[in-house]
Amino acid sequence: MRLEVTLFEKAGMQNTEETLKIAQKFAEKNNITDIVIASSTGETGIKASEIFDLSKINLVVVTHAYGFVKPGYQEMPDENRKKLTDMGIKVLTTGHALSGAERTFRKSLNMWLPLELLARFLRSTICDGFKVCIEISAMAADAGLIPVDKDIIAIAGTGKGSDTAVLLKPADSSNLLDTKVRAILCKPREF
Repeated sequence: MRLEVTLFEKAGMQNTEETLKIAQKFAEKNNITDIVIASSTGETGIKASEIFDLSKINLVVVTHAYGFVKPGYQEMPDENRKKLTDMGIKVLTTGHALSGAERTFRKSLNMWLPLELLARFLRSTICDGFKVCIEISAMAADAGLIPVDKDIIAIAGTGKGSDTAVLLKPADSSNLLDTKVRAILCKPREF
């Protein structure tokens, strides 16, 4: 397999459309049928629905957990969730695989536990989106929304929008070390 990697000059939502098109083109060319995408408000998921052929793709949108911003609050408006599910897109809202409960120890006791250290390592050495791609893939696998026996594409970003797409063989969170990153399709050069 010959692969062209795109490095965006800067991280951020300005790369969303190109990231989605890179992933779509790669998926079509290589018969990838499962796509997992991070979308806190649903806007990136809706944009993805305009680019991917939903009759050929299992598209899973993973949101932030309730309480990510403030206790009990969900960032994805109900109308965006409904738009996505009405199109047959699966929307997953669950605890974060690489932080979840561990975040409370960091915030309350300034104690870094192993998964948060792994998340920080992935974020600082490759980019925010790469860490999120690993995380949302495990979350979707935990929910049974994607297979763990074939390659998928995970798409995420830095803050809002998307700037990173990764080809990987996912694993559920209890087998996280079985995740196999095959290729980075695009990512920000500066993050």
